[in-house]
Amino acid sequence: MIRVLLVDDHAMLRAGFRTILSTQPDIEVVGEAGTGSEGVELAARLRPDVITMDVQMPDMDGVEATRRIVADPAITASVAIVTTFDRDEYLFQALDAGAGGFLLKNAGPEELIAAVRALAAGDGILAPEVTRRVLARFAATPAPVAPSVTAPHEKATESATGADAVPAEPLTGRESEVLALMADARSNAEIAAELFIGEATVKTHVSRVLQKLGARDRVQAIVLAHRHGLA
Repeated sequence: MIRVLLVDDHAMLRAGFRTILSTQPDIEVVGEAGTGSEGVELAARLRPDVITMDVQMPDMDGVEATRRIVADPAITASVAIVTTFDRDEYLFQALDAGAGGFLLKNAGPEELIAAVRALAAGDGILAPEVTRRVLARFAATPAPVAPSVTAPHEKATESATGADAVPAEPLTGRESEVLALMADARSNAEIAAELFIGEATVKTHVSRVLQKLGARDRVQAIVLAHRHGLA
């Protein structure tokens, strides 16, 4: 079962999400929170797999709540920011805070269900409406000076970390193929079908790609790939 925590200050919206998700045999809503601080507390206590997080809430906003959840090594949940606010500052603050996904509240029920499953499987999710803006922003930002990806014995500069870093160890041909398909928003199952390999093998390649890129999740890896022309 995929265990989900709902964090939103609107009880009716939480009830709607619960109704949608509870129709699925593999998803269980294990808790609800009406404030950011309550969400942080329940995340630590309930240990969900996925958290849907509103942005604007009393007490503590969703970005700060996400930052605290991601910073806690005891919490392994992936956080999906779900908001009505289609604004760049929320998007990039959420990604910087460590969110693994970003959805708008006008998304259909099937999109919410798919997002929960994708996050539980380790895939990052960005709403189609905002994906182009993410890639455009990072493509327009000059990449920092860092070692070539083909230099296996060199290390990235101290200032080049996370989304600003390039891999100190070069990607293999297969890892590059996997990264390109990740950057095309393909799921593990879709990558496996495209490359004619098993999903377990895909997961291994994805883990190696994230490790080499120094990325915390697939979303950050995709941003880095587009910014540095790796995919």
